Amino acid sequence: MATEQLLQCRPGCLVLLLLLLASVMMCPLVWSSPPTTVGRPPELTLLAGAAEKGAVCLDGSPPAYQLERGFGSGSHSWLVYLEGGGWCSTVEACSKHTKSALGSSNFMEAVQLAGIFSNDQSQNSDFYNWNKVFVRYCDGASFSGDAEYEDQDGNRLFFRGLRIWEAIIDELMEKGLANAKQALLAGCSSGGLATLLHCDDFSARFPRKVAVKCFSDAGFFLDKKNIDGERFFRSVYNGVVHLQNVSKVLPKDCLAKMEPLDCFFPSELIKSINTPTFILNSGYDSWQIQNVLVPDESSPENSWLTCKANIRDCDSTQIEVLHGFRKTMVGDLKVVQDKEEWGLFIDSCFTHCQTPFKISWDSPISPRLGNKTISQAVGDWHFSRGQRVKEIDCEYPCNPTCSSQLPS
Repeated sequence: MATEQLLQCRPGCLVLLLLLLASVMMCPLVWSSPPTTVGRPPELTLLAGAAEKGAVCLDGSPPAYQLERGFGSGSHSWLVYLEGGGWCSTVEACSKHTKSALGSSNFMEAVQLAGIFSNDQSQNSDFYNWNKVFVRYCDGASFSGDAEYEDQDGNRLFFRGLRIWEAIIDELMEKGLANAKQALLAGCSSGGLATLLHCDDFSARFPRKVAVKCFSDAGFFLDKKNIDGERFFRSVYNGVVHLQNVSKVLPKDCLAKMEPLDCFFPSELIKSINTPTFILNSGYDSWQIQNVLVPDESSPENSWLTCKANIRDCDSTQIEVLHGFRKTMVGDLKVVQDKEEWGLFIDSCFTHCQTPFKISWDSPISPRLGNKTISQAVGDWHFSRGQRVKEIDCEYPCNPTCSSQLPS
């Protein structure tokens, strides 16, 4: 698959693709599960005055979000969740995104949400009655760019992720977020990276008495060489950083000693974040194995094609390579051990994005560490119940709770 196609399809396939193609698993990652209850999904709301604010999708259309109001004891609690959808690192790739919901709200439809979005207390006991916002992704740079280009056909491309972030948060503030008693910024995959990029800015918008935390799911992307010894993924990030001009969102202390590209990687970002943050990731992240460690561009042998599609088909030599990937991730996360108010849940399941799915978030076959599901671990961390939550799984295949049914 060409790089542009890879970035367009993964790691954020369109939700509608899931609903239409889940049975054949043509695209392994989505940002919401199929509806678990009958009912209408939260309405798709277009940002007011988007053009005047310069806060537009790649094609110039207004960005969008879905807001489901909280109730009862959760009326003043807010979850703001940033959708993922890969990145576009070239003008050509970004131009292709404008023909989909990843680059234009003209192609967006409201989606039903599950997992951490569920309003069923039995499935989502800590966040079921919160105000929940699903911020749709249409800028191709994790809500961080600020530039403008023309494609080869003379069409303008708007890299306005940073303005989208600012304008949507401002609008949500007017809709009640400003009155929050507690707020959690979260996101998955490229949305998980966006969570890390904007965490401290989000926290700074509230009075100190408000409990504000951040939660990144599957957003800990590694600067790791692929099986050919090339840093293919670093070249992807390099294109995003320079094409879309993301420097404005990067930590100043990091930029003072490193290049913007380095500061875009989570291993450096987390060193600068002051807000309490929870990192959820698989040490054998299926998307990263398929696209960072064994990308199609590396022309992998058939044995690797089989392995990267299903970790259960990897031979002992390949498993050792995957162990090395996990070791790098665990090493990069050592800094979190010294951050008292931070949390970790690094399982060894072959999966990617675990919050938007009931099966991963809280179900009889959810991954468990320390005898806790992800939902229980995140809740214990967020509400400071008991001891600190910093769980790192043993090496694959040690964890019997890693079900083959988890999305990969």
